[in-house]
Amino acid sequence: MTLMRAAIMNGFGQPLRLVELPVPAAGPGEILIRLEASGVCHSDVHIWKGETRPGIDPDPFILGHEGVGEVAALGEGVEGWAVGERAGAAWLHDTCGTCDLCLAGEESFCAAQRAHGFNVPGTFAEYVVAKAAFAVKVPAGDGPALAPLMCAGLTAYGAIERAKLAHGETCAIFGCGGLGMFAVQLAARKGATVIAVDSDPAKLEIARQMGASATELAVPGLAEAWPSSQRAHATINFAPTTRTWPAMLAATRPLGRIVAAAMVAEPVPLSQEWLTWTGITLTGTSVGTRRQMAALMQLHVDAPLQSAVEVIRLQDASDALMALDQGCAKARFSIAF
Repeated sequence: MTLMRAAIMNGFGQPLRLVELPVPAAGPGEILIRLEASGVCHSDVHIWKGETRPGIDPDPFILGHEGVGEVAALGEGVEGWAVGERAGAAWLHDTCGTCDLCLAGEESFCAAQRAHGFNVPGTFAEYVVAKAAFAVKVPAGDGPALAPLMCAGLTAYGAIERAKLAHGETCAIFGCGGLGMFAVQLAARKGATVIAVDSDPAKLEIARQMGASATELAVPGLAEAWPSSQRAHATINFAPTTRTWPAMLAATRPLGRIVAAAMVAEPVPLSQEWLTWTGITLTGTSVGTRRQMAALMQLHVDAPLQSAVEVIRLQDASDALMALDQGCAKARFSIAF
């Protein structure tokens, strides 16, 4: 029996347990991916802490949904894949494929979706099983650097599309962590004037290097001080906090669009009268679709997206989760196998 190393849940909020498990087999319509790397995402933190829970825990309960590697085996009936090809396993393991949302191309909102590291075993392991139809072909490149594109990059891409951002518009991006930095680059490439907002001056400097035309330090009173000349057509929030809300409202011009991309459970104040006066559209975004993932991979091939990555070992996954939870991560974490 061939074994693999995996970091499995050992109780919500508890350090993950490093174990050896049998390498899973690829079933019909599935591929087995031998992983080079797995990103560690803030969504993993929500699941690890029990703030977001599946109806039925996966068995084994392995977190992770930013996996990059190569195809090790093909399940029965799989076409379009070959052993040795580079492949990625992202959030979506599969969806129903038949609901109105799936048929409309909005599969990331399918109520019956199953996700790696949430409904099925994820990528904090040396191997992962993915549905062949939902796995993505990954270009050549460094695995740990590519892994964050599977979720952080895709979520940023999906948020830019949800914002309907057009060339020449102004886009305010709140939160310049991994997702926000991808969004800064993507918005700049669309020809938008990008305003980056963060509480860390160092991140704002990096955002300028990534294409931001202006930056604003997230401090108390920012809402009152927001420059009228920088009111945005589209405002996207990647900061996991309600503290950005007043400034987001101030930053958005009438008939603008506000997109929530961060997982923020706490409510924020909203006046329907304000909506009638401004005509602002409020919406959310959820990771992204296979179509968006394919477009993102091609975009990355044409002009690679930049991301600061800290490469860690599998046994360091718990420390990475705690660092993300405490807000002290300086880069995206990528587990290298």
